[in-house]
This record gives sequence, structure tokens and C-alpha cells, in this order.
Amino acid sequence: MIDYEAHDGLGLAALLRRGEVSAPELLQAAIERIEARNPALNAVVTPLFDAARAAVAQGLPDGPFRGVPFLVKELVASVAGTATTFGSRLYSHNTAAADSEIVARYRRAGLVIVGKTNSPEFGLSPTTESLLYGITRNPWRADLAPGGSSGGAAAAVAAGLVPAAHATDGGGSIRIPASACGLFGLKPTRARITAGPEGGEGLSGLAVQHVVSRSVRDSAALLDATAGPLPGDPYTAPPPRRPWLAEVGADPGRLRIAFARRAPGGVPLHPHCVAAVDDAAALCRSLGHEVEEASPDFDAEALARAFRQAFAANTDANIRRATGGARPRPDQVEPLSAALAEEGRRLSAADLVAALHAMHRQGRRLAAFFERYDAWLTPTLAQPPLPIGHFDIRSSDVDAWFDRLLAFLPFTYPFNASGQPAASLPLFWSPDGLPIGVQFAARAGDEALLFRLAGQLERARPWFGRRPVVGVG
Repeated sequence: MIDYEAHDGLGLAALLRRGEVSAPELLQAAIERIEARNPALNAVVTPLFDAARAAVAQGLPDGPFRGVPFLVKELVASVAGTATTFGSRLYSHNTAAADSEIVARYRRAGLVIVGKTNSPEFGLSPTTESLLYGITRNPWRADLAPGGSSGGAAAAVAAGLVPAAHATDGGGSIRIPASACGLFGLKPTRARITAGPEGGEGLSGLAVQHVVSRSVRDSAALLDATAGPLPGDPYTAPPPRRPWLAEVGADPGRLRIAFARRAPGGVPLHPHCVAAVDDAAALCRSLGHEVEEASPDFDAEALARAFRQAFAANTDANIRRATGGARPRPDQVEPLSAALAEEGRRLSAADLVAALHAMHRQGRRLAAFFERYDAWLTPTLAQPPLPIGHFDIRSSDVDAWFDRLLAFLPFTYPFNASGQPAASLPLFWSPDGLPIGVQFAARAGDEALLFRLAGQLERARPWFGRRPVVGVG
């Protein structure tokens, strides 16, 4: 058997095409690692080993990831015949009759779905802890959270269970765990990947789907495999000029990059996060880019208020959909979700419309900054990976929770409001060995620029060989 963890997803598929390994062997390698390592991590909450074996036995499509094991997040995306719980006891018996379109596209790319990963309830928290599935731990240090809400996906990829995994992002939920677990995580442009057939848009336009991965090229190739609308989608992203995989090795040219050492709204930044930005700015400068300190002018407080209202209204809607409009029982949803939903219930339709208009206004101010700069470099997060329990899911104090939220991710959620693509890159590690991600954002529709730049930085500062030790082996 080849060294499974020495290859990314495209690398494993290439081995299979050359006959150096078989699809059953790849699947068995993933299953063995899940069985050995997942008990310490709790990243995979629904193993689908039998279904995966059946898919391999029936023959796989000849896609770019043929035979590569893959995991789907337990939020938004449905896998036929399995529960789609949204991480909530309220939906614990919600069995999907069919695959979501993104899952169908994963299958057509040749991926073998071997399980589903942990998510906090309704994807609300930037950690991955729920009363339904329990706590997911960070492979780099077991007392720390892997981030969220795609923390199960990120922990699984960082621990070597699979080379890439499905993730979603409504306020940073791809980029947060990518930063906390030392991975590459791109949030695509709004509507880049269809939310259908179940929905027209995610979280009032804030949320998108994609993956976390160990390599830039896997992310690009998976976006090639899944991007595009379904008929009837309310809006679409502009199509790329060529495959994103072709951008990864392309010369980005001389870019004008702004960087931030201060956070919007005056949120304090941990010195390690500032050091990560300084280091990345110096690296970009050494590669020939024009780099200067600058930040966009937008009202962070107004954006945060609108963001909170949108989250509250959508949480209420998610609960009402299952209860028929009634308030949930205490044993059905977590205290924080119930309190946030109650806040949403008090909002009028006009309040939500006003909140969406406010987000769009601030999103336009943010986007205007990119008329002067090709990319904006920031810390992905304001703090290094946080201890488990920092975000208390048993608390009903929404004000305290939201204050902690904004103190952790001041740089991620603005790009959910503007719809622009943004990616977290694992270019820096703290003195105590923890990954500290940096974020690059670009103009709406310009994932190509981010893939060219990320590919260049990956070659200049390779991270693929950096592996965690906790929860592995």
C-alpha cells in the first residue's frame, strides 16, 4: 500500500489511474484511519463505510477524483439515505430522500463518500460542539477547538483521514477551521456553487459551500467539479475564463496587495496574528508584489448589527420549519439556538429587509476598496485557536456570545456580506506550534487571482508536510 497521507486528493487519483493502488485499498486506508483516530477527535459523526464499499464495488465515474475518500459536513448538504440533522436534535430523524446537487457533483467527480462530519447546531458557532454529537477536538492540541462550523471537516483533513472534505461558510466557517487546523480554505464568491435543489440561497445570501483541503490544487479542482448553477437559481456567479486548476501554477504577476494590522471596529488582535500578517506581507514583497498597509472604509458596527439580525431570523426559520411554527421544547434545541431564534421571532419582515439592505450597503463599501487593490491580506482570526468551551453552547446570553464572536472573527464575516471570495492560508505557526492562518480576499468573481497567489505562496512556503501530533497515531 502506498503512503496514503503523502498525497493530496489529485495525487491519490493519479496513483489509482496508474494502477499503483486500487479504489478498495484507498477506501480501506481511510476507514482504518477513521477507526484509529476519530475516537480522539470526534470529527466523523456518521460513518458510511458500507455505502462507500458498495459505491466502489459498483464502479466509480471516471472523474478527476476517482476513488478518493471524502467526507460531507453534517449541515446543509444531504446524502441520500442518511440523516441531515444540521447538528440539532430537532432534526435528528430528518432522513434525506436524495443527494443535494453538490453531493451529486462530488460523486460524478469520482469521490467516495465515507462519512459525515460534525457541525455545531445550525452552524451557528465558530467552534464545533453540540449536544447532539459532542465535542470535536483540534488535532494540533486536544484541549483546543478546531474552529467551526466546519470543525469536523477540518479536524478530519488535518489528522489525515481524508485529503479534503466538504465545508460551508456563512460567516467564516470554512476559513476559521482552516486557520485553526493548518489547512487551505477558500470561501468562493456568492452563488458560485448552487444551494439547490433544497434552497435558492444560503442564510439570506451569506452562506456558500466548498471544501477545506491540504493543498491549493485540490481546492481548485474541486471547485471546477462543483461550481455552477441549477435552473431556477435566483442569481449566479460569473463563470471562470478557464479551469481554476490551471490557475494554481500560473504566474500571478505583480499584484497590489494591502495588508491590515488593525481590525475593523477596533477589535484587539493577538500578537501572533499580527506577526502572521507581517510575515505574509514580507513574503509577498519578496515575491515581487507591491505591498502596503491599508484597509477599507466601512461601518463595522452597522454590518455586525445587520449580520446578527440575519442570523437570528434564519435560526428562527430553521426551527419553525421543523416545529410548524411552534416554539421548540428545551430538549429539542440548545439554549443559545433557542435564545437567538427568539430574537429572530421578534423581528418583523421589514426589520429583516432593512438588515439585508444594511449589509449590502457595507458590502459595497468594502468592495470599492478592491478598485485600488488586487487583494487584501489580514489575519484570518483575531486570536489563535481557542480552548474548547470558550463559546458556551449551553448559555442563552446572546449578547455575550455575539461579543465573543466578533472578538474572534472580525475579518471573515464582512466577505460573506459582500459576497467576495476569500481564503485562509496556513503560512505561519506560533512559537508554541499552533497554526495561525492569514486571509487573502479578492474582487467578487475573482477566485482565479486567489488560486494563482495561493499557489505561488504554497510553493514559496510549503505547508503540506506539517502534521499535527495530537489525535494522530
